[in-house]
Amino acid sequence: MSTIDVDDLLPNERVKQAVLSGDITQLTRGASNRYAEEGDTFAIEDETFEVTSVDHRTLGDFTDADAQREGSESLDAYKARMKRVHPGDFEWDDSDEVLTYRFERQN
Repeated sequence: MSTIDVDDLLPNERVKQAVLSGDITQLTRGASNRYAEEGDTFAIEDETFEVTSVDHRTLGDFTDADAQREGSESLDAYKARMKRVHPGDFEWDDSDEVLTYRFERQN
């Protein structure tokens, strides 16, 4: 368990603010890089968050509940957002491997 740089895990200020407000409680990134381990902590402003799990999955494993934890209203909305924020030839492929990081604010 260690303290990680929030910028390594969370890609931009909008995501950081959504985590801070509680709208995002998990984030999924490509499996080629591991950005955190379970038990790691990070800070946004004066708030500390702990990574509670890191799960290796595929995009096909995603559910509406996952999409909601990532700040989207549904899986379809999440897929559309991923296409918008990943420029170029991004296509949702159910077999793509990803890592899902869940985190909680510490008391």
